[in-house]
Amino acid sequence: MWTYMPYGPFESLDDYSDWCRSMAVADDPLFYAIVDQASGRALGVASYLRIEPAVGVIEVGHIALSPKLQRTTAATESMYLLMRRAFDELGYRRYEWKCDALNAPSRRAADRFGFSLEGVFRHATMYKGRNRDTAWYSITDEEWPPLKARFIAWLDESNFSPEGVQRLSLNEALTS
Repeated sequence: MWTYMPYGPFESLDDYSDWCRSMAVADDPLFYAIVDQASGRALGVASYLRIEPAVGVIEVGHIALSPKLQRTTAATESMYLLMRRAFDELGYRRYEWKCDALNAPSRRAADRFGFSLEGVFRHATMYKGRNRDTAWYSITDEEWPPLKARFIAWLDESNFSPEGVQRLSLNEALTS
């Protein structure tokens, strides 16, 4: 989980808690806890970063989902809610997703959520003693309305069987 993050893994809960406290006072990145409504437990985090209201650009990142949240409807819904807030409430015109070009799960997630790959910036940064090539993705405000409609359709309870199995995949919803 921490391979492609510039921080972690953490040696102890206290170390992670210290890191969380240091991040909680920052405006950029601005972290959100992803909380399971049934249990009230935080199961992940995500943040807005590179927040540039003057030019209407914001990035989502620092996404860390516990195994209990990975590949769930709630994980998809949390990404949708962050997008909706950025576009509909905050008025951004560009929403970015960047990840280590070697991070195949993150790249699949960006594709699945409807982001467009813009390219790979070679040796964009360094962390953990190595160069990082960064894959850049985006969604623009023109792309958002149809994408939003498809997320809403996918998240609708009618898209799921009583057992919680999706009838239409998000990829199918995003391309229909």
